[in-house]
Amino acid sequence: MLPRVLRSARPISTSLALSRPLAHFRPHMDPDPSRPIERAIRAKLTDSLKPDHLEVHNESHMHAVPPGSESHFRVLVVSSQFDGLPLIKRHRLVNEALKEELSSCVHALAIQAKTPEQWGSNPTLVKSPPCMGGSKGDHTVEEKLKAGRE
Repeated sequence: MLPRVLRSARPISTSLALSRPLAHFRPHMDPDPSRPIERAIRAKLTDSLKPDHLEVHNESHMHAVPPGSESHFRVLVVSSQFDGLPLIKRHRLVNEALKEELSSCVHALAIQAKTPEQWGSNPTLVKSPPCMGGSKGDHTVEEKLKAGRE
């Protein structure tokens, strides 16, 4: 099974894969300029929600995608614009800000949307569960990843 998988894998630039630090080891406020989707997510959320605190984590390395992908993200957004809004409306604001990315290259987005008061009483980011391989049968993932690189 493994040899068949390896034969079907596309070659990647080994220098890129070996030289770039893993996303989860980079400070959240220091975006990697070689990550255009992550940069766009950070910029759009900053522009639209004026967050007091923002974390954008590329969790693609935890999933069945090629190395260097930008397809799975977790965001933590702390904004006073969330005051008085139910969680569903907060998520809709985030989704609206990122509608272009969600309709093209981002396959999964986990959202934590907190008010400054909520963040003050519980300044934690929930960890993502391990990938169960659900995207392995989703053939649109490869198309979205390709669109994100173009």
